[in-house]
Amino acid sequence: MDTHQKLIDLIKDFDNAMLVTRSNDRTLDARPMAIAEVEEGGEMWFVTDRNSGKVADLMLDVEVAVTMQGKGKFVSISGTAQAVDDRAKLNELWNEAWKVWFPEGKASEAIVLLRIEPIHGQYWDNSGLQGISYLIKAGKAYLQGERPSTSDATNAFVPL
Repeated sequence: MDTHQKLIDLIKDFDNAMLVTRSNDRTLDARPMAIAEVEEGGEMWFVTDRNSGKVADLMLDVEVAVTMQGKGKFVSISGTAQAVDDRAKLNELWNEAWKVWFPEGKASEAIVLLRIEPIHGQYWDNSGLQGISYLIKAGKAYLQGERPSTSDATNAFVPL
C-alpha cells in the first residue's frame, strides 16, 4: 500500500479529531471535533455552530491543522478550511448524536459545515503487528546502545 492511501485509511479509522485554528491574537486554539466524513482524497467534513470561535478564526486565517491519536496511531493533517452552508450535504452527513449540540436537529440555522482541504499529512502507525515489530527493533537498539530506525511502513510525510 502506498503512503498516500495508508494516510487516508488511518484518517478513516478515527471518529474524533482536534481541529487547530489560529485566533485573532495569533495564538493556536485546538478543539475536539466529531469527524462527519472523510472523502477518498482525504478531505474532511465537520459540523459546527456558525457563531463559534473556530468559524470566526477561519475568517481571519483559513490554514488549519487536524490531529488524531489513539491505540498506537497518530495522524496530523495541515490544510485549509472553509465554512460551507450546504443543506443537502448536511442531510447526507447528519448524525442524531449531534442533536445534543443542535436541539432543533438538522433544521437548526446555527449549523454550518467545515470542509478541510488537506495539503499534506504525517502519520505514525505502531498498531497491530507493526507495533510489535517496532518494539522488537526498539528493544534491540536499546541493548546495542543505538536508536531504533523507523521505516516508511510505520511513519511518513505525505503530500495530499
